[in-house]
Amino acid sequence: MNIFSNLLSQPTQPAPAKKQRRGIEIKSPREIEIMRQSAKIVATVLKEISELVKPGMTTADLDAYAEKRIREMDATPSFKGYHGFPGSICSSINNEVVHGIPSSKKVIRQGDVLKVDTGAYYQGFHGDSCITIAVGEVTPLAAKLIRVAEEALFKGIEQVKAGVYLLDLAGPIEDHVKVNGFSIVEEFTGHGVGRNLHEEPSVFNFRTRELPNVKLRAGMTLAIEPIVNAGSRHTRTLSDRWTAVTVDNALSAQFEHTVLVTETGYEILTDRSKV
Repeated sequence: MNIFSNLLSQPTQPAPAKKQRRGIEIKSPREIEIMRQSAKIVATVLKEISELVKPGMTTADLDAYAEKRIREMDATPSFKGYHGFPGSICSSINNEVVHGIPSSKKVIRQGDVLKVDTGAYYQGFHGDSCITIAVGEVTPLAAKLIRVAEEALFKGIEQVKAGVYLLDLAGPIEDHVKVNGFSIVEEFTGHGVGRNLHEEPSVFNFRTRELPNVKLRAGMTLAIEPIVNAGSRHTRTLSDRWTAVTVDNALSAQFEHTVLVTETGYEILTDRSKV
């Protein structure tokens, strides 16, 4: 879930009793094993939602399902109550970019591009992931957008390895998006994840000079999450103070994984193919 970069240092809900540490955390083997479990819960819920979603359901239906399943697996929803967010998922449809609030009034329709983002807090650590679902048959443009957004995520993940620099992830993501005729959203970034839902460092999806170019170390856990628009990269936030939409009403797609940095590469902790 990609909230606000200026909130990265604030504790999540529910907050651990221990005071948050400063800087980028390197997870211990024990902590990594717990994160594997929290991430597996997230992957399981998203895989199940991708299989059950159909036209006529509401985003509130999906939210209730996600919360029920997260709690059945002895975790709590990371998003619910986070800085006042009311849902256990973010559900964003079509031109909604991120942070869509689940609602019984928001009906999912044939041809929709549906983003579902969720997190689970388990034994002191969070997992975080997002998928974009093509609801039934979508337009060729929508299908390409979804494909390119997921490919862009993996272009970034493929760069992950101890010793490489954070911005080494950003260039391949940006290039893949642009060569396919789309734009990368710059208002929101990925982030570190672990003891807190949002931790340092910010994980940019585009080339920038705005951050220290951190060298990755084994044991870092990152939420990598490019957001790709069919039109303008710019967004605006609705009056609910959460939902971000494209300024030109163009479609948007997003994918996210929680990724562990290893000495030789990476491990995708929220890999849905393994649940």
